[in-house]
Amino acid sequence: MIKLDDIKETGSGLQRPECVLAHESGLLFAADWAGEGGVAVIDRQGDVTRIAARGGPRAMRPNGIALEPGGNFLLADLGAQEGGVFRLHPDGAVEPVVTELEGRAFPPTNFVYRDDDARLWITVSTRRHPRDLGYRPDVDDGFIVLFDGHGARIVADGLGYTNECHVSPDGGHLYVNETFTRRLSRFALRADGSLGPREIVAEFGAGTFPDGLTFDSEGGIWITSIVSNRVIRIHPDGHQEIVLEDADAAHLAEVEEAYQAHQLGRPHLDTCRAKRLRNISSLAFGGPDLRTAYLGCLLGSSIASFTSPVAGAPPPHWSYPLGPLADMKKTDNPGDAS
Repeated sequence: MIKLDDIKETGSGLQRPECVLAHESGLLFAADWAGEGGVAVIDRQGDVTRIAARGGPRAMRPNGIALEPGGNFLLADLGAQEGGVFRLHPDGAVEPVVTELEGRAFPPTNFVYRDDDARLWITVSTRRHPRDLGYRPDVDDGFIVLFDGHGARIVADGLGYTNECHVSPDGGHLYVNETFTRRLSRFALRADGSLGPREIVAEFGAGTFPDGLTFDSEGGIWITSIVSNRVIRIHPDGHQEIVLEDADAAHLAEVEEAYQAHQLGRPHLDTCRAKRLRNISSLAFGGPDLRTAYLGCLLGSSIASFTSPVAGAPPPHWSYPLGPLADMKKTDNPGDAS
């Protein structure tokens, strides 16, 4: 188990870096809610450059982000009433990608994932307003949207607070976290983008609320849990191993009691009594050997990291050309951020 003393941090002054991406160049990219929103670029020395959104229909509130070849970003907009996916150019210009679904404004949007075929997989956690009404074990109104050359369409529905989704490294399945029904599910992925029936891969117990997910090079699946600040590795045989945890037992008990009573709300998620980690929400493998695990978070102002015993699987964007973003790289020296 990773010790808290082994945690390093990079970047500073970040605002709600919920989603973090790593690139082979050594750059990190994090969702940023400063000002009108955008993306924070963190170099190997920990220096931060902000790409501030401009020209959007409203202030961008990116929850999940994805990198495109050439250095544009896709933002899953977690607006108060509306969402959708927007493209953020390196100069800050914003353009809509998909903002309507079935003839209506896209609901507040949790995550966007771009696969190897340039298809976008988009999650909406709940249809309820406010969204914390979906923080319930018996609510299953989340869904997944596929956006490709045929437009946007719902391909999976009836999910329990849909969160991060990723296509498996072999391209055979789409995996998704259902945060408040506390499970990891997957769907067989067909060539036309349609999905097979849901399969439950893992279920989680008290204190675990799965948010972020990614894969390693040995077939393992890594899960980050909000509230408990847990990083869990699901081994290929299904065994769950807690790799890292930073939780206050009393706070965790309060959250669990509220969850079981169907009274969980924003105050529970917006409070953190942990020692080092600040409500971790995503994980990205990076570094020269893909053994540095970077952690996005809801309440911190930097990116925490630790050395993983297993290398990560390269994400689709790992080797994308960065275009103008490459100029933001302030050092060519090898090594991990610290």
